[in-house]
Amino acid sequence: MGFESIWHWLIVLIIVMLIFGTKKLRNIGADLGGAVKGFKEGMKEGTSDKPDAAQRPEGNIIEGEIKEKSKSA
Repeated sequence: MGFESIWHWLIVLIIVMLIFGTKKLRNIGADLGGAVKGFKEGMKEGTSDKPDAAQRPEGNIIEGEIKEKSKSA
């Protein structure tokens, strides 16, 4: 019996439904869906806040720290 068997997954689903109940599973699904939706909206907002490379004026300093190069022998 492998994990590909439909009977295996049906038995697992029945056991999970008996342990948690359908109402709790429904709530978990709604919470998970809301979290995914919020994540997608956050990703869209995050990309719209940053200016494109074409919109940046010339001479901007790139954020970061420059360290001296050490010569290794």
